[in-house]
Amino acid sequence: DECGVPNGDNSTCLDECGVPNGDNSSCADECGVPNGDNSTCLDECGVPNGDNSSCADCAGVANGTSVVDECGVCGGDNSSCSDECGVPNGDNSSCSDECGVPNGDNSTCTDCLGVVNGDGLVSHQGYDYSTVQIGDQCWFSENCRYLPEVSPSIEGSEYFLLYYVYGYEGSDVAAAKATANYETYGVLYNWPAVMSEGICPSGWHIPSDVEWETLEISLGINETCPSTWGTCNIASTPGWRGSPVGDYMKSTSGWNDGGNGSNSSGFNGLPGGRRQDDSQFTSLGDYGHWWSTGSTYNPGEPGYGWRWKRALSSVSGNVGSFYNRLDFGFSARCVRD
Repeated sequence: DECGVPNGDNSTCLDECGVPNGDNSSCADECGVPNGDNSTCLDECGVPNGDNSSCADCAGVANGTSVVDECGVCGGDNSSCSDECGVPNGDNSSCSDECGVPNGDNSTCTDCLGVVNGDGLVSHQGYDYSTVQIGDQCWFSENCRYLPEVSPSIEGSEYFLLYYVYGYEGSDVAAAKATANYETYGVLYNWPAVMSEGICPSGWHIPSDVEWETLEISLGINETCPSTWGTCNIASTPGWRGSPVGDYMKSTSGWNDGGNGSNSSGFNGLPGGRRQDDSQFTSLGDYGHWWSTGSTYNPGEPGYGWRWKRALSSVSGNVGSFYNRLDFGFSARCVRD
């Protein structure tokens, strides 16, 4: 027979596949096992003689669960490329407020009039006043310019409305408005004039003494004395107090003797001088004076009324709180109702 056996039946040399002198290849599975079921060489993916790649995840783990996130990171959580809104590869636009701030509340670009991306300008009698937010208050950041009439410095009264432009000694409103001092410093008002209608726009008013104190406190002047102090300068204290808050309030130019401020508050206090009771304009470049409403003061001098004011000086970082007679001429600011 094929096995070389006389009268044989080929059985003596059959391989496992039943082939005489065979090499088991005719019935071997993919693992090389005769009559096998490929199970002996399966990889973890069930592939005979496989390398586990056919079912491996991004980490190379057979039958693993790791996947590539939207940032291209295997097993990532999208955090490595997510914007501030949590969007992978985003540009922060999906959750940005109107100021462009992710998850913002529009406060970073809202002016003190409440207008998002507003310019903070208040139009009044043909002029656009600039404004500034200081603490919770909205203030003019320039002096009032309301000038229905104008008088020379020799004219004074604590009863009649009088308006002055520093250095101008005439009565022509147009000529007064054409001066550099009017353009820069606005108008000086006696007490009746500063209380007249028209000086502030609707929804605005001349600040009270308490409102001045609120401004000062928001900029760093003490509201009360710490218990460990014997004495201290607080917002309700008369006189010069509160340095360096005056520096925060003064404009960055225009002050004499190198007394310019940082204007970090945006108040932009200008040294507009005053019309004093001896019928003179004085202290331009040295002092700025602003009326305060509300509380009165009686120093015991008969025949005169007195009101509080605020002042800034070229030689100090303090803020002054003083009372003055009503016939003085001071600058004015408006604060929002």
